[in-house]
Amino acid sequence: MEIFFDSDLYQWILLPLSIFLAKATSETIGTLRVMFSSKGNSIMAPLFGFFEVLIWIVIIGQVMQNLDNVLCYIAYAGGFALGNFLGIKIEEKLAQGVMMIHVSTRKDTTDLQKSLRENEYGFTQIKGDDIDGVENMLFIIVKRKEIKNVIKIIKEFNPNAFFSINEVNKINEGSYPLKESKKVKKNGGEFMRKIFSRNIVAEEQGA
Repeated sequence: MEIFFDSDLYQWILLPLSIFLAKATSETIGTLRVMFSSKGNSIMAPLFGFFEVLIWIVIIGQVMQNLDNVLCYIAYAGGFALGNFLGIKIEEKLAQGVMMIHVSTRKDTTDLQKSLRENEYGFTQIKGDDIDGVENMLFIIVKRKEIKNVIKIIKEFNPNAFFSINEVNKINEGSYPLKESKKVKKNGGEFMRKIFSRNIVAEEQGA
């Protein structure tokens, strides 16, 4: 066994590869942990943190035992970069959270409002004044995974409208229910919703 660990195959290929994959996994988990922490998820954040640190301890131990192997450094750095990339992509796929889209336009928003209602998106409409005249403003609260659909509707009816998107950290739905995507409903979305969006569920219950 010692002969295998001292071999060139292990030292210059298998060891750096294992460090690369382990660091990529650790950093992916770390990126998701930050996401869950920012949303107040008290179950997933600590769980991900445990595995992140556990893997990191194993990796750093291997690096310290092979300080003369430059490929270990490169593998560690490469795994860090890949892990960040994968973490961001996975976070985008999960699309957790609630967002507020603020639309401001001088054009009439009647058709836009009608389309939003037909697609079951809740919104609040107000009129305001700026230095050039009257502004029509819409405040649309949606699940993050619905943002692309809402933006598509906005551009269809008010292509020159100014809009900004901000994350909503706390919410109490009351009589303003958020549209649930069909995919989430079909796949037992309530269970996943409780696991991945614990803070939002708590706020919906008036926490």
